Amino acid sequence: MARNPQSTHPQRADRLRPVDLARGHGLSTQAVRNYEEAGILPAAERTPHGYRVYTSLHAGALRAFLALAPGHGHRSAASVMRAVHRGAADEAFRLIDESHARLLDDRRTLDAVEKALRDLARAPAHDHLAPAHHPAATHHPGTAPGPGGGTFIGPLARQLGIRPATLRAWERAGLVRPRRDPHTGYRVYDDADVRDARMAGQLRRGGYLLEQIAPLIAQVRSAGGPKPLEAALGDWRGRLSERGRALLAGAAELEAYLRERG
Repeated sequence: MARNPQSTHPQRADRLRPVDLARGHGLSTQAVRNYEEAGILPAAERTPHGYRVYTSLHAGALRAFLALAPGHGHRSAASVMRAVHRGAADEAFRLIDESHARLLDDRRTLDAVEKALRDLARAPAHDHLAPAHHPAATHHPGTAPGPGGGTFIGPLARQLGIRPATLRAWERAGLVRPRRDPHTGYRVYDDADVRDARMAGQLRRGGYLLEQIAPLIAQVRSAGGPKPLEAALGDWRGRLSERGRALLAGAAELEAYLRERG
């Protein structure tokens, strides 16, 4: 078997070229140099001819960064490594804590969404609202609208145990999108609006802000309702688990690197 011409003069374990670091991780030598210039790796020594000389310490830094990146993201992982290299260990640990806190927030959000969807599935139909063709529909906003069905703001607010002003605030935030009755100009909430309002109510009771709820409502809409969203929620939970495991892997490599640094 032909030998790699770059391997004819193997380096000692404590003296590594950029290609020696790059090869094991599928990186280019330029990427390794860029990581050093960005402070992700400690500064390399130079030969009299100006060539970089890396050591096992640089290899450990590269392993730590590449292990941190999947869980923390490239930017946060780079910030952690730079903090380590300037001797700011507490700053590095704070950044790591922030990533764990974000993961916990994401888990709580997913739990809240799943609970809201379960509550939607258990919720009885709103048949107790005024009939869709109530004769007084064109005269009073507390009754149901005419053709097209749906319900007005008053009955829906009472059903949800909130004020009509709250529903109007949710509309401004994009959580519900009622149409207007052509005869009265009153807001008309169809079945999808009722579903979205119920979900918004569940999440608001869980402490979520309107700007946090809006993208979740949008996901339910784009999926066509709660049922098609189940697969997406399963994928979401799987990705959270992958992030959690990646955070563990990154912590293990960083700890090994910190021990090597002494």
